Amino acid sequence: MFVDGGYRDATSGETFESRTPRDGSVLARVARGGADDVDRAVRAARAAFDDGRWRSLAPRARKQVLLRWAELIREHTEELALLETLDVGKPVNESVRVDVASAAYCIQWYAEALDKTYDEVAPSGEGSLVTITREPLGVVGAVVPWNYPLIITSWKLAPALATGNSVVLKPAEQSSLSALLLARLAVEAGIPDGVLNVVTGLGPEAGAALGRHPDVDKIAFTGSGEVGRMFLGYAAESNGKQVQLEAGGKSPQLVLADASNLTAAAEAVAWGICYNAGQTCNAGSRLVVDRAVREELMPQVLEVARSFVVGDPLDPATTMGPIVDQRQLDRVLAYLDIGRDEGAEVIGGARVATGTGGYYVEPAVLDKVSNDSRVAQEEIFGPVLSVVEFDGLEEGLRLANQTSYGLAASVWTSDLATGHRVARQLRAGTVWVNTFDATDVFAPFGGFKASGAGRDKSLHALDEYTGLKTTWFDLS
Repeated sequence: MFVDGGYRDATSGETFESRTPRDGSVLARVARGGADDVDRAVRAARAAFDDGRWRSLAPRARKQVLLRWAELIREHTEELALLETLDVGKPVNESVRVDVASAAYCIQWYAEALDKTYDEVAPSGEGSLVTITREPLGVVGAVVPWNYPLIITSWKLAPALATGNSVVLKPAEQSSLSALLLARLAVEAGIPDGVLNVVTGLGPEAGAALGRHPDVDKIAFTGSGEVGRMFLGYAAESNGKQVQLEAGGKSPQLVLADASNLTAAAEAVAWGICYNAGQTCNAGSRLVVDRAVREELMPQVLEVARSFVVGDPLDPATTMGPIVDQRQLDRVLAYLDIGRDEGAEVIGGARVATGTGGYYVEPAVLDKVSNDSRVAQEEIFGPVLSVVEFDGLEEGLRLANQTSYGLAASVWTSDLATGHRVARQLRAGTVWVNTFDATDVFAPFGGFKASGAGRDKSLHALDEYTGLKTTWFDLS
């Protein structure tokens, strides 16, 4: 683990195996942190916060440190990308081009933003001066998933550290390695000891201990809805800490009868479910398509999906790597059987490259799906697209919104007014019109309903890691 400026063994001395999905082999043995280790990390973070070694620095000084950190990440691109690819199986080209680059960019963006935000003066009249200041919350527990370890970690760490908090990071047990290097680079950049700590371990042990710790002021969580609700419970059981949740989705791509560029729509639909082997919280896992264009659209979707090269993530030719581990692969394959039992037509979805020992599966399409079926309502988290048909705009809107999730959605239409109207009526934190998964750090990301509360990215994320303080001066 990385606690108080250096690498530490777990108090118990225990470790756990980290297996690479590339071939199922043991990649590393990682310290198995528990409650004692979480307590040690939280105490280090609290001491660093209380003595002001980071939060009391001038914004310009914090900015320079974070900019240096972003630059060090770029200098270690190949090492970080290799760790990410071996840990979770994403194609190495994507790890280099997207994941490492995005993490560095996110940290740089918040570094440049932190000395350009202002506090407020309330309109109190001549007899008083009332200031409203944003102050760091204290110790933040960041709990991140395995699908985009570097990217989502940067979404939490960058605004939390920019605003002066101390952080205890709990990476997913499937993806500990890049977080440990990230922490070392942070200290090398000048972040003081104790300000950023990484406790590796299992969710029910280290994660639960962090959620229950009475000296943690906030939990920032991305992961499944089931575990997210556990963190709400941990907060209630302990000190009532703030909990920010991003808990997945079942995002619809709504293709209307007047959609004119079906080639672009087919490309976006296929990429929206196949990218990162479908292991994306906002994956476009439901194609909700008007029957008027279905017959023209579906062959194009299948053609693009079949063009994905499934294979070794270290091969530059690979465009879709393995599922992260055996448990998740079993989950994906089980949902294909559920789809068959529910009457869906299953296209693709065969397990491939079995001789490698890795966890590879082809993209799958579940056609002729009922929108109230399990495969249309439950998050599968794999390259599995459920296809739901409708007649007319109003039915399409109803089906698109008929889910417990509300993270993202898209609408495909040739009419600008229709695009505006439908976007307003889709209950999702992000709605794309005639595109899918367009993103940048300046745009907030988060959802409605079971997808959680709070936002990553953009200036709005700074509000997630600060509290408002009112100071009233009597001038009479």
